[in-house]
Amino acid sequence: MTPLATPFSKLLVANRGEIALRVMRSARELGYRTVAVYSTADAGSLHVREADQAVCIGEPAPAQSYLNIAAIVEAARKTGADAVHPGYGFLAESAAFARVCRDAGLVFVGPPPEAIAAMGDKAAAKRLMLAAGVPCVPGYDGDDRSAQRLAAEAQRIGWPLMIKAVAGGGGRGMRLVAAPEEFADALRSAQSEAQHAFGDDAVLLERAIPEPRHIEIQVLADRHGHAIHLGERDCSVQRRHQKLIEESPSPAVSDELRERMGAAAVAAAKSIGYEGAGTLEFLLDAEGRYYFMEMNTRLQVEHPVTEAITGLDLVALQLRIAAGEPLPLRQADVRRHGHAIEVRLCAEDAAADFMPQSGTLGVWQPTPRLRVEHALQSGSEITPHYDSMIAKLIAHGATRDEARRRLIAGLADTVALGVTTNQALLLRCLAHPVFAAGDATTAFIAQHGATLLPPADEPRTLALAAALLHATSPGARLDAGSALSSPALSIAARFEVDGRAHAATLVRLGGRRLEVTLGSRRHEIEVVALDGHHARIACDGVLEHAAWWRDGDRLWLAREGVSIDVLDTTRDAALRHAGAAGDGALRASMIGRVVAVLVSVGDRVRAGQPVLTLEAMKMEHVHAAPTDGVVKALHVGAGDQVAARSLVAEIVAALPASDAAVPSRSEESPP
Repeated sequence: MTPLATPFSKLLVANRGEIALRVMRSARELGYRTVAVYSTADAGSLHVREADQAVCIGEPAPAQSYLNIAAIVEAARKTGADAVHPGYGFLAESAAFARVCRDAGLVFVGPPPEAIAAMGDKAAAKRLMLAAGVPCVPGYDGDDRSAQRLAAEAQRIGWPLMIKAVAGGGGRGMRLVAAPEEFADALRSAQSEAQHAFGDDAVLLERAIPEPRHIEIQVLADRHGHAIHLGERDCSVQRRHQKLIEESPSPAVSDELRERMGAAAVAAAKSIGYEGAGTLEFLLDAEGRYYFMEMNTRLQVEHPVTEAITGLDLVALQLRIAAGEPLPLRQADVRRHGHAIEVRLCAEDAAADFMPQSGTLGVWQPTPRLRVEHALQSGSEITPHYDSMIAKLIAHGATRDEARRRLIAGLADTVALGVTTNQALLLRCLAHPVFAAGDATTAFIAQHGATLLPPADEPRTLALAAALLHATSPGARLDAGSALSSPALSIAARFEVDGRAHAATLVRLGGRRLEVTLGSRRHEIEVVALDGHHARIACDGVLEHAAWWRDGDRLWLAREGVSIDVLDTTRDAALRHAGAAGDGALRASMIGRVVAVLVSVGDRVRAGQPVLTLEAMKMEHVHAAPTDGVVKALHVGAGDQVAARSLVAEIVAALPASDAAVPSRSEESPP
């Protein structure tokens, strides 16, 4: 049994990035020394530089670093750390890690391993909640997880249904299945992703609740028998079953419903002897019925919105509880003020099915208007090894609409250039009338996806891109007498934005003015000033601000929160994005690891048929055949690491079946 008092003086944070910095901030305010651990890929990261001490624990692969329990415990021993905070993700919900820490004499800032184990298995957790009288979604969570039994249970439950990883969370190993013919492929994909994410391919089945709200209740419990809740967060705006926007309070939760759900959450925490911060997650249907989904036995990514409306520091409370202190407040002491909304800024391409992105973040300038949680700086490398979330922006206001307006303004001011992000999508989500009215459900992005993507070819933005390509080219100057300021013949410019080719004609009008013609549209542009990575530009008489970053022939341009990647192809008009020509060459969309090859050389395939599965940023991404034909060559195998845009497969046009030119599988590939 854990003693009531477990004081400590030095805290090791077994995580990385923004959550490591967040934990260190509260720890230092309470007088604790801090220790960081890091992979070789994170050697230059801010969380390493900010800690009092830091220890390298291995290579970038999570299992070799941030999931390496022995290396983390050894780092604590070497530095004299006597407590460990797991952050979220990685080992945060590992009962084995909590147990090893306890056995090593380290204070684990989180619940006891027995509580983690009780809620770590989704199937067992559902049974516990049903026994406690908490409503759960109907489904199947039995021990027989053979493909045949799962298929039979799926037919019994009916369609649509959800496949969920038993050991997982964060949307990994989760698939929505709409019809029987989709089940086998979805099951294989969910099991494969669960195995790679959690080391366990076990899944359960649940009836899909149509267009629910995703509501979670924040709880706190100490080892003296006290437990409270801090109200709810609405996390309904999601993609890939992963949250993008969170807010508190929920527009859909009444005071009466909040008390009922809060009481159920507190009872659940007490029933398993919980300690620390935790979250009970529920689905809320259109009739106001709620169903238990899972308990996250850790701090949540979205905890800042609860901090904003309650004025509490949840990390500080975690540390006090871990040291054995009683909760400093009771349920009646909890007060909520105003409204808070958080968005997750992710390195991903929303227009390409939210494909994760990696690369160099050339310019990073977070807004001073908002609370921004990040571990970034200009020049940071966004690697493919970890989650795609790179920052969180949180706004607080007296009302929901005030918080929403503040978040829109602050997000639009934020500059992130060099890697494609979801910034523009988030802005359009916040401004959408459905979200503004508080009516967004988990179906929001799927239902309104087309209207949430900014146009890639907005004429003014393209004209500004052409002008800035010229103004920022090597040797260009804005002072009098420069090439830009002297009238001359027209200049032809070619460039690409999102793989689309554009041609422009620029005519110098004298001074810093240009006439830019794209198609039938003409714009008069004056490059007033280029200051660092900021520009003041007048376009057709309207003076505005833009941010830019130049990397060789590539220009990143941001205005009003929308950034574009502009490739200057003037000197080589034939240059195109890798794999975009549809010539049968299949190229990797990102850096990653091949987890499955689904075809063999000689197979006939149709356009859109899955060819291989690549894992990057903790998600699986199916790469499909770009055209009908025959698989001529496979350049990778399962387990291989691939570079972005590297050739992974070749498909040639299929000849008639009678034509002997098509190679047999036995001739071209091993059995």
